[in-house]
Parts: sequence; structure tokens; C-alpha cells
Amino acid sequence: MWPLIETKKGDWFPADVESSSMHGLQAYKVFIAVAIILGDGLYNFCKVLSRTLSGLFVQLRGTSSRGSLTIEEDPTASPYSPKQSYDDQRRTRFFLKDQIPTWFAVGGYIIIAATSTAILPHMFHQLRWYYILVIYICAPVLAFCNAYGAGLTDWSLASTYGKLAIFTIGAWAGSEHGGMLAGLAACGVMMNIVSTASDLTQDFKTGYLALSSPRSMFISKVIGTAMGCVVSPWLFYNAFDDLGLPNSEYPAPFATVYRSMAKLGVEGVSSLPRECLVLCYAFFGVAILVNIVKDSLPSRWGRFVPLPMAMAIPFFLGPYFAIDMCVGSLVLFVWERVDAAKAGAFGTAVASGLICGDGIWSLPSSVLAIAGVSPPVCMKFLDAATNSKVDKFLHRP
Repeated sequence: MWPLIETKKGDWFPADVESSSMHGLQAYKVFIAVAIILGDGLYNFCKVLSRTLSGLFVQLRGTSSRGSLTIEEDPTASPYSPKQSYDDQRRTRFFLKDQIPTWFAVGGYIIIAATSTAILPHMFHQLRWYYILVIYICAPVLAFCNAYGAGLTDWSLASTYGKLAIFTIGAWAGSEHGGMLAGLAACGVMMNIVSTASDLTQDFKTGYLALSSPRSMFISKVIGTAMGCVVSPWLFYNAFDDLGLPNSEYPAPFATVYRSMAKLGVEGVSSLPRECLVLCYAFFGVAILVNIVKDSLPSRWGRFVPLPMAMAIPFFLGPYFAIDMCVGSLVLFVWERVDAAKAGAFGTAVASGLICGDGIWSLPSSVLAIAGVSPPVCMKFLDAATNSKVDKFLHRP
């Protein structure tokens, strides 16, 4: 899609805009990805909610329901679905016996929402209390979408949902009422909600694999978050006097990008590039349609229908992410064919090692960059035509 939209430069959007400008190709990347994510996430949210309400209705009528069956007794499991091992069944039972009460989760969310609604307007006068209330009402659906997507791809798109808040609240407030600052503040509120949902879900998955109590994981998360709210701002504001300045050690380059987005949000939807909104509507509908087709087909064939969420993230980030996922899936597929027992036992450990190694490398990479160390080797990949020109230039007498 990127090359196809790129060919419309000068027609759909100006040819002289920067690549990161929300008036150019970047707008198509961001908003089409958001439309796919929202379509897929909203469909799955409604599906889970309908099944939950159906199960509760059946239980209230005193009859058996799917939720009351044990893992071994589930009659609707597909013969093509992988059966859970004894260890997975044990983990599931251990994890579910120490659940966090629903009343606690709902009550805590309401208390936090009320606190934010009361305090934030005094910190950011342009951010009205009803803006915050609307964010907290809509956030659970978006948090579900983000946690669902992070579970599929190990990639949180909290910043994408923050951009959605920038455009929505910025356009609502308008330029005459400080819409730019209101949109940026709303972005911070939204990002904190949806990123916490995906991070906590990943922590719960870790606790599930390690046979840890979900309540212990939740309490640890609360303690760590509370410490971060105090330690991180204090450290940065006291250790780095030039934080955020353009030519400083920590220039915060995304600040300019987000300010441009807030400016675009204040200007309204009409400032989006041509056909961008139409493409968003189309891809939103396609995401829902693909899910309907996937759920309508038998499990034997439905598993071959791609997940829209998994397609949206590479669309936004680029093809390298999809290639990484494809190579990893291919390696696991071959491993399962060669030795299914070892693949099932060690596949998770190998994947964890690869993820940890990739993440840990960012630390020495940052240290080398700060120290100004240049790599001794530079590698580039060129197309055939460009490579031929380079060869002719190098061999020129």
C-alpha cells in the first residue's frame, strides 16, 4: 500500500511535505493502521462481551454453561485445536483460583477516573473535566484492543491510541480554546491507560507461565508504577537541565512530531490528505468482514484466515516486523515437524531468549551511540539499477 499511495504524491497530498508530516504519507500510515486496529479490536471486544453476557444469563437461569466446564470437559473444542498439556491445565487452574475480584477492578477504575477528572483540569486548564470523563469511558475498549494486539505481536501501540486522542480532543476543543494543549494532555491520559493494560496483561501472562499469583503480580505493578511516578520525573528534571532542548543530549525529537499532530487535530478532519478518511472507513469495514469470515468458517479452514490486528501493525511499522514474525513462525513450524516434543517444551524459552536479546542489545547500542563510537563496517542493500551505477562509479578511471 505504501508504494501505491506514494504514487499519488502531488495529487492526493503535496509533494514537498516531509515524510513525518501528517499532511503526507504518514497520515495514511497512521490512520489506516488505527482503522484496522479499531475494527478488529471492536469486533473481538463485542464478541467476548456477548459470550460473557450469554454465559452469565445461562448461569442466572440455573443451567450449565460453557464457562462452568473444566478444560477437559469442553465439548466444543475443535479436533484441529491443539490440546492443552497437563502443565498448561495446572497453570490455568492455579491462575484462576486467585483472581482479582471484579468489584475491586471496577471500583479502582472509577476511583482513578474520578481523581483524574478532578485534578487534571487544574494542571491543564485547557483540558476540561468532561474531556477526561469521555476518555475514561472510551478507554476500556481501546485498552482491550491494545492488550489484544500486544498479545498477538508483542508490540504495544499505545502511542497510536494517544494520537487518536490528540485528534479527537484537539478537534473538540478547537483552536480558540487551547485545543493543541488539550489534545497533547489527552494523549498522555490515553497512553497511560492503554499502555498499562497491555503491560499488565503481559505481566499476567508471565505470572501464568511461572505459576505466580495474579494478585501478587498486580500489587508489584502498582508499587512499581507508584515509584516510577515519583522517581522518573525527579531524576530527569534534576539530572538533566537541558532535557527537551533541540541540541541537547536528550532532545525529545517526538515532541515536535506530536505538536504537529495536535496542530493538525485542531485544524479538523478536512486537513487530512485526500481520500485518507475514505480509506480508513474501507479498512475498518474490511477488518470486521475478515473477522466475520474467519468465525464463520470451520476451524480447519478458519485458522488460515489472517488476523487484521497482525496485519495492521506491520502496515504501520514497516515490512521488517512482518518478516521477523514470518521467519520465526517458519523456524517453529520446521522444528515441530522435526521434533514436536522438544518444540513444545522449548519453543517458548527460545522465543523469550530472542526477545530478551533483542531488547537488551538496545542498552549497549545506546551507550555506544552516546560515546560517539562509529561502526567499523557499513552495509547497504541496493536495487540492481542503483548497484550498477555504484559499480560504474567505483571502477571509473
